[in-house]
Amino acid sequence: MAGSGTAERGARQQESSGPPLLRRLGPRRLRMIIILALAVVLLGAGAGWVLYGSQWLRVQRVSVTGTDVLTVQQVREAAAVPVGSPLVSVDTDAIEARLRAELPRIDSVDVVRSWPHGIDLKVTERTPVLLVRKGSAFVEVDDEGVRFATVSEAPKGVPLLDMAVSSSRSAAASLRRFGEARLVREAVEAAGSLPAAVTRATRVVKVRSYDDISLELTGGRTVAWGSAENGAAKGRTLTALMKAAPAARHFDVSAPTAPASAGS
Repeated sequence: MAGSGTAERGARQQESSGPPLLRRLGPRRLRMIIILALAVVLLGAGAGWVLYGSQWLRVQRVSVTGTDVLTVQQVREAAAVPVGSPLVSVDTDAIEARLRAELPRIDSVDVVRSWPHGIDLKVTERTPVLLVRKGSAFVEVDDEGVRFATVSEAPKGVPLLDMAVSSSRSAAASLRRFGEARLVREAVEAAGSLPAAVTRATRVVKVRSYDDISLELTGGRTVAWGSAENGAAKGRTLTALMKAAPAARHFDVSAPTAPASAGS
């Protein structure tokens, strides 16, 4: 009897030996876990092959939207999308960087994967608010002061910048203090503040100093704008003033709370 009890205890000890996790799972659950793990591995390998190795999800077309001055072909060539490559591997950030570097006219661009075979390029072009004469050509400047393109013909409805800094002591001091680049930015800010109707009528934005910006409109009319500060208020005041005095030839909104008009 004693020998039999000893044998049973030994058998129980052998059954309870081994890793605790395996004892808790049991052989049936362990087989199931192994099968599931193998399935996950196979599915991952299959998905990787579909995304990278197969011909099913590769770039076959590049669509371009939002262009106005730029052509679709120009955008496609600058983007240099690797047609035929796996769609998942396309570096959209690199495409965006190439477009910005090659085509300064582009203000923003979204590069989007269009499954299963496309890349969509959604472009927003810069809009000129001023022109700077360069010989017989014109440099377009946007509302951020970026000089983004040189064109042979002036676009309609975009005023010309005239840096008419005079030789007076105050004007010379303004130029020394702020520099020409700052004065150009002030002119850009002033032009960006103009109401749409005034913008269409503006032919020249003239800068004599930091606080002496003026506009030359169609029909020989002029506007004393002053500095670029309080542009929105000046725009509203000018609109009201032009409605109240439609025959006036000169408007002064340099102090928008005390505007004036003269001439007929």
